[in-house]
Amino acid sequence: MPASFDPVSLAVIGGLILLAAVGGAVLARLFAAPAKVDDTLNEGLKERLTELGQMQAALQGRMEQMDKSNQTGQAGMRKSLDERLDSVSKKVGDSLVQNQENSTKALRHLYERLAVIDNAQKNISELTGEVTGLKQILSNNQARGAFGEVQLKDVISGLLPPNAYEFQHTLSNGKRPDALILLPDPPGPVAVDAKFPLEAYRQLADAPDDETRKTARRAFTTDVKKHLTDIADKYLIAGETSDTALMFVPSEAVYATIHADFPDLVELGRKKRVLVVSPTTLMAILNTVRAVMRDAEMHKQAHLIQSEVGKMMDDVHRLDTRVEALDKHFAMAEKDIRLIRTSAEKIMKKGERIAEVEFDEGEEPAALPAAKLDA
Repeated sequence: MPASFDPVSLAVIGGLILLAAVGGAVLARLFAAPAKVDDTLNEGLKERLTELGQMQAALQGRMEQMDKSNQTGQAGMRKSLDERLDSVSKKVGDSLVQNQENSTKALRHLYERLAVIDNAQKNISELTGEVTGLKQILSNNQARGAFGEVQLKDVISGLLPPNAYEFQHTLSNGKRPDALILLPDPPGPVAVDAKFPLEAYRQLADAPDDETRKTARRAFTTDVKKHLTDIADKYLIAGETSDTALMFVPSEAVYATIHADFPDLVELGRKKRVLVVSPTTLMAILNTVRAVMRDAEMHKQAHLIQSEVGKMMDDVHRLDTRVEALDKHFAMAEKDIRLIRTSAEKIMKKGERIAEVEFDEGEEPAALPAAKLDA
């Protein structure tokens, strides 16, 4: 590695070179001077040469000292540079290892996410096929009706006990609602029928312009009105069913559309005593029905308890009468015992008096007066 000098060292070296050049020039002139030079001048020149020699020796010593110092500094600098290079190399190596580990983890995480995305893609494909199949099923009127009935059965059977409902029960007029909720009278059994006006709703939702939307709106209104009228005419029977029936719509979107955009249909249902319900609202109604049934059952059980308590009170009265008679018998027995003890005491006293009587010799004992015993 080439030696490096600081500015001061370079200045000293330049001064030495300049001084050497001046001394050389003086010596050359001395040797070139004629023999007639004055001795005094020779002595002065010798002194100057001596001084120059001393200065040159001092400068050479300084240069040697500076060279040693530079060598020591270069060694220290080289050692420091080596240590720094080792430290940097270690840090770079550690950083490369850490980056490799992080890259490996990131790639592994990426592979896992890709696997999850692949599974999700498969699930989406399967779901797409199922949705397509469901769409084909719901395009048929009979299949759509069966879908609504199945959903209605699931909701009712999941919230009410088996003795609280009947499916496809035949009424006195020969009509059969999809479900009959057996509420106590009043209000009586509530008929529930599933209706799904999906075609008219699709036409309304997919209408491209205002004119088509108006036509679809009229068709949707006509369809829902027909369902409300049919339910009211078929399933509201005085004395047999409740005065209110339920129209179950197995779609929250259709239910929301009826209540948000068709208030006249809601009013018509209120007048005909037919409530339009969705799966969510039907669950809320059934929770209320379950509470009513529980309350009715509690009242029924309360009547049974009151009847049993009445019978128990009769038994208590009979027991009290018998205890009273037994107490009378105990009182009579106690009186008889007291009389017996009194008679016994009297007998004991008379026996003691008889034992105290003394007889003389040869005398006949006199007859004792007859004693009268108390009964």
